[in-house]
Amino acid sequence: MSPAAAIAARAFVTSAVVASAVVAPAFAAPAGRDARRSVPGDAPDLIRGRPGSSPGAAPAVRGPAAMPRPSADAVLAALDSALAQAAAEPDLEAALLPLTGLAHDLLGDPEAPARPGALKPGERDYRISGVFLVSPDRRYNMLVANRNFPPEQRRLAVPIEWNHPGEVVRTGLPILLKNTDEDARFRQFLKSSRMGSTIYAPIFAGPDGALIGQIVAAGQARHTYDEEDLARLGLLARAAALAWQAKDGAAWLAADYPAPDLWRADRNTV
Repeated sequence: MSPAAAIAARAFVTSAVVASAVVAPAFAAPAGRDARRSVPGDAPDLIRGRPGSSPGAAPAVRGPAAMPRPSADAVLAALDSALAQAAAEPDLEAALLPLTGLAHDLLGDPEAPARPGALKPGERDYRISGVFLVSPDRRYNMLVANRNFPPEQRRLAVPIEWNHPGEVVRTGLPILLKNTDEDARFRQFLKSSRMGSTIYAPIFAGPDGALIGQIVAAGQARHTYDEEDLARLGLLARAAALAWQAKDGAAWLAADYPAPDLWRADRNTV
């Protein structure tokens, strides 16, 4: 990424976070698309980032012991740092990793796991994130730049029509599942466990604004995510689009796909 592009990228995302009014138009459906799953109403406060947790961490608790939400300055600094890291990386996947790191660390309610019914017996408070890119042959949504997926699913490939990732491709709209137990269409693809709350935001890039993929985050605790988190994920999707363009994403994907360790969900069971 050139210095000018890096500056533009940082300015773009920083201004988007500060001026929350840009978020509602960002989720408006393109012409001819159904807007039923778009973010409703007024743009939420995007500055209230919320730290996540990792596998094996103790469940978050209510009250003073809960991890504090980062300040507005801290969130802006995190975004600026992630974009600076992305600009310095040599390829698309490396550039996307700082963004999926923010999706993992800044999104979601840290108090969600402590609420009654959020975690079932044997479950724990942990989260995952990643980007699913539409494969060049348009057969799969393929995982890249993941956080906390099992190593053998580094290149998880979900048939492009399947379930909620397929809906994002079909409609071009973001999806929020506060509680996956309440949506019969939710399907577990992660080998390690079923997740209780998920969010998906489409990524549009290139001169024609085509949908090239989606950025996702999930937590095992139900009601981890809400509308504010979905809007913030949409900002990360915009940043991912900049990375796609700056790092020649189409060429990178063509060289990577199909990876030798492609984990096809239609040939494996969890």
